[in-house]
Amino acid sequence: MQHNDYILTLSCPDRTGIVYRVSGLLFELGCNILDSQQFGDDETNRFFLRVHFNLPAAATEASLREQFGALAGAYGMDWQIHDARRKARLLIMVSKQGHCLNDLLFRVQSGQLHAEIAAIVSNHNDYAGLAASYGIPFHHLPVSADTKAEQEKQVLALVESEQIDLVVLARYMQILSPEMCVALTGRAINIHHSFLPSFKGARPYHQAHARGVKIIGATAHYVTSDLDEGPIIEQDIERVDHTMTAADLTQVGSDVESLVLARAVRSHVEHRILLNRNKTVVFR
Repeated sequence: MQHNDYILTLSCPDRTGIVYRVSGLLFELGCNILDSQQFGDDETNRFFLRVHFNLPAAATEASLREQFGALAGAYGMDWQIHDARRKARLLIMVSKQGHCLNDLLFRVQSGQLHAEIAAIVSNHNDYAGLAASYGIPFHHLPVSADTKAEQEKQVLALVESEQIDLVVLARYMQILSPEMCVALTGRAINIHHSFLPSFKGARPYHQAHARGVKIIGATAHYVTSDLDEGPIIEQDIERVDHTMTAADLTQVGSDVESLVLARAVRSHVEHRILLNRNKTVVFR
């Protein structure tokens, strides 16, 4: 990242001249475009653009936003300008399976993810020590059917007080209420296994082993009130075979879940994802 790096993301009805007008405005402001990616969807007639650029010291972010706002209005753009130097603030939610949490902690600490973990929330106390070893506040917030509403209020209060940009459900084994999903629209990512065929409920990898599954995988998606059906961000698979035990499948599944979630979080914090109705455009 350079000193005055910014990232512009936008979507709008597709028409001629969009890239010309955007790049022309950046040129007039003396900006240097470092990377640009675009996509036009014929099905939705929407155009998507991500531009990473350097703003000269003589220009201000306020003037950039003011001038771009006028252009955006003329084209009906949904747009955002992000300071690329700013690290996204994450809140990670976890239950008793810690592989995704541990992976994200390492990636953030080692600088592989341009983010900071502001807090960890769990309905169990298992990973309080792990959080302490990284110097991250750990919030043990037990939940039951009777306390769910109050517990979710506590989580949302943390989101607000800690200025959280993204909530990561790192194998958090609780279903969020519709109200919680709405409050976190576009800023909560979940990870779950993906089997062919699909197995739900307890011990899914053991179910898969019993059925002789040959492919397992994972899906990361934005959280919506439709359980595990939000816009997909990232997926991957691994092949397995008859020689592998249920424990082997669980280990392979843990690895692919961790990798897929990390990729999805990276895409979000680097502002590479744009919503396209119930799908996503993910720029590389």
